[in-house]
Amino acid sequence: MSTNPLLDITGLPLFDQIKPEHVTPALDTLLAEAEASLAKVVGPDVPPDYDALSLLLDVSTERLGRAWGAVGHLNAVADTPELRAAFNENLPRITEFYTRLGADERLYAKYKALNEAQKTAEPDRRLSSARQRALDNALRGFVLGGAELQGDAKKRFAEIQEEQAAKSQSFSEHVMDSTDAYAHYVREDELAGVPEDIIQATKAMAEGEAKEGHKLTLHMPIYLPVMQYATNRHLRETMYRAYSTRASEFGPTERDNTALMRDIVALRQEEAVLLGYKTFADVSLVPKMARNPTQVMDFLRDLAKRARPFAEKDMAELREFARTECGIDDLQAWDVAFVSEKLKEARYAFSDQEVKQYFTEPTVLKGLFGLIESLFDVKILPDTAPVWHESVRFFRIERANQLIGQFYLDPYARTGKRPGAWMDDVRGRWK
Repeated sequence: MSTNPLLDITGLPLFDQIKPEHVTPALDTLLAEAEASLAKVVGPDVPPDYDALSLLLDVSTERLGRAWGAVGHLNAVADTPELRAAFNENLPRITEFYTRLGADERLYAKYKALNEAQKTAEPDRRLSSARQRALDNALRGFVLGGAELQGDAKKRFAEIQEEQAAKSQSFSEHVMDSTDAYAHYVREDELAGVPEDIIQATKAMAEGEAKEGHKLTLHMPIYLPVMQYATNRHLRETMYRAYSTRASEFGPTERDNTALMRDIVALRQEEAVLLGYKTFADVSLVPKMARNPTQVMDFLRDLAKRARPFAEKDMAELREFARTECGIDDLQAWDVAFVSEKLKEARYAFSDQEVKQYFTEPTVLKGLFGLIESLFDVKILPDTAPVWHESVRFFRIERANQLIGQFYLDPYARTGKRPGAWMDDVRGRWK
């Protein structure tokens, strides 16, 4: 399928051309290529040599990873029923391949042989420190990927990976769908205190649906100003409860994540035991700086002990201000942002809304990019690339007129986009 944009790796992903019907045919091709490379690399004709292993396996899996990464990214930022169906249809076989790859005993043996050879190699023939680190990480990944498991344990480990992938995807879908599905329509007088730009935006959204009044959603650009500025306490409570109970037992049964959370925790614990660890926290810390969960908890408890007196003092002041200045005797979670804003205005003559006019998006980006340019001796310049939405922008990073990186900027909330502040990688650097 030569016209399939997912098979084009000449440049950046063709996000504006990728369609749901491209996903399965592209993965058919790329999985076949990756399977053929795996079969060859574990065979007798390929020595346990760093370049030989990388040239065969890393190239084919990078092609597969780039294509699947593009599909996964679109699934998170431009979700449609058709794309979601294509993603979920192919998720099991992608998971199965990568699980099998990470647990392949023959491949693991070649990496171990390569590592052993380094111990007796002449200094000038040893791997560079960067390559040795990559090799060490690969060996660790094999162990955590179940390469040392046998028989039923190995089979169960693979099943766990597939179950976790499917349940984690369902969890994310439920959160996105719950966020997108919520709408609360109010009259303008119920929005007292809310900034004018939010009032106009919510009115426009309601008008776009041929409805009266104003449409409130759980996307942060709407939700947060309502919680900060709305004098209507009942409205703040309504919005807070809706946001806090997304994808829970308090909403539609088909979007309830309660059972999924229990299942995912149980699967992680089962995985940890199979790998010889006490808990999944122990597994998670293997590639990290902290030595064990006890060290992490000791740090957090010590931090909490030191911070708690200050937090309690701040909360006492907030409760007193709420009682004396806002007429709120029983400060609740949906009051905190509102009362905090009022306290800040009263104590420091500071208002986020008043300051907002000086921090428009162009001004903030100019300041942010300028800071990065000064700190890292680079230039950030507008660039062009295929994008998944008309509001997405693209930039290049240069040092001494040499390209060293590029990035997309997609800051706006919208239906079909996973909520939160997060990032994806498009392509790693190859050398």
